Amino acid sequence: MLPKKETLTIEFKSDINKLPDSEIIEAVVAFANTEGGELYIGMEDNGEVTGIHKKHENITAVSALIANNTVPPVSVRVEMVEDVFPVIKITVPKTYSGITATTTGRTIHRQLKANGEPENVPMYPTMFATRLSDLRLLDYSAMPLLQSSIEDFDPIEVERLRLLISTYHGEKNLLDLTDEDLYKALGFVREQNNVLYPTITGILMVGKVSAIKMYVPTHAAVFQVLEGTEVKNNDDYVLPLLQTIERLNDSIETRNPEEEIEMGLFRIAVPEFDRRAVREALVNAFSHRDYSKMGNVRVAVSDDGLTIANPGGFIEGVSIKNLLTAEPHGRNPQLADALKRIGLAERTGRGIDRIYEGSLIFGRPIPDYSASTSVTVSLLIQRSKPDRQIAQLVSNEQKRLGRPLSLNTLMVLNTLKDLPKSTVSQLAEVINISGTAIKGILDNSIAAGLVEGFGNGRNRTYILSPKEYNTKTAKIGYVRQVDIDEARYPELIMNLAKNMAFLSRADVVQLLHVSSSKAYNLLKKLVEQGVLEPVNKGHYAKYKYIGNDDPTRPTR
Repeated sequence: MLPKKETLTIEFKSDINKLPDSEIIEAVVAFANTEGGELYIGMEDNGEVTGIHKKHENITAVSALIANNTVPPVSVRVEMVEDVFPVIKITVPKTYSGITATTTGRTIHRQLKANGEPENVPMYPTMFATRLSDLRLLDYSAMPLLQSSIEDFDPIEVERLRLLISTYHGEKNLLDLTDEDLYKALGFVREQNNVLYPTITGILMVGKVSAIKMYVPTHAAVFQVLEGTEVKNNDDYVLPLLQTIERLNDSIETRNPEEEIEMGLFRIAVPEFDRRAVREALVNAFSHRDYSKMGNVRVAVSDDGLTIANPGGFIEGVSIKNLLTAEPHGRNPQLADALKRIGLAERTGRGIDRIYEGSLIFGRPIPDYSASTSVTVSLLIQRSKPDRQIAQLVSNEQKRLGRPLSLNTLMVLNTLKDLPKSTVSQLAEVINISGTAIKGILDNSIAAGLVEGFGNGRNRTYILSPKEYNTKTAKIGYVRQVDIDEARYPELIMNLAKNMAFLSRADVVQLLHVSSSKAYNLLKKLVEQGVLEPVNKGHYAKYKYIGNDDPTRPTR
């Protein structure tokens, strides 16, 4: 089947008048420098198949043409596809080893226009750092600035750094170092020809504002407060990174109301945005942003919640679907390492876990990254009242265990709160972790009394246990959730029996996801009520529908 339209990874080329070799090579280079893709020669832009020129019938020659005219040589797969007319399909792999160019020196990449249509455009040298960072081949933050000097460091910011190490329980041995040794330890400087030159990380962390504007002009942040569509505050910051994070954190905190909830014998104040999660989100935005691109780290408090967005999409191997499982690796390892060692960032590199945990322990919506694109990562922490039942359930279980619950367990419990009677496969689809892992979590949660299971096999469903339902309203919801299906069991069995010549116990098990003994008892009751008639006896007995649609009438 040939595709019908062009996308970022699909391109059509007409070959009626013989497509120039240079256009084939450039299209291949563009795919290699983006996400890879498929080039179809012999198709018009609208998807019409018009066929290949006779000079392109030798697909081996096409493959050789591409390899001989790309640097490094791109190994493609070339196939002849028979349709109304023959079409050449060229499958191009993504380049992971750097930048691909034509032998004439052209570097091209592929992008989407504002209307969503793809196009091939020049890839300028200023874009190389972004590409190499995305591929984890370059740490832009570790690059030395040979035109700078240690004089560009601000002594006040160095003192702020030492104070933060003490406040956030960073590596205490750093406080015993001289300033110069501290710079070396944190990667703020690199030595070349016996001279210490500041790195991008050093200027960002403790550089003077004038030095930041000169050497890292891409660094900037904006804080906004929106009421509806009206912007109430719009504050721009071009300050050293540590001061910027402090300013933004303080601005969020003044707009972070608290709500008191009962937790056993105590009442605790729960902020609308978890403070630890906010700090991690801010640190993530600055440590993972693309400093080779212009653009602000944007922090906005709105009616919907708190948005934190940064220039630079997810790096290679990371996507919205695997955020919680991908191996931690940042775009700026040197900067991220410095932030961890001073105590501002999660030392394991799993700051994303803390962001999720801040919402899940109180039963709030999962942090939302859906607005992220290939060039921006955008996080929304939604405004939401804490769920007292989930908060109590989590708190009690953590006290019992003497440790925090795993993030995956919190994800499962919160998903069951919103989607009760879910199967393992349904939970796996929503949470994006394996069914095997979810099954293990559910088994442990059942043993701990946190979850209840109904039915057997793949169709077994799960709900939160009565531990979650500790208020009158919630208990009514629990009873409704568990019992409303059972009240309809006789009706469902009758409807199935009406449409089958004979009904078996296995049919009921499959229909209701109940145990074999439960199915037998339901069938027996309907026989006693004159709804069904047994055709034979034993484990493999069959039942026939004989009428009486009122299963509530007295038994015979």
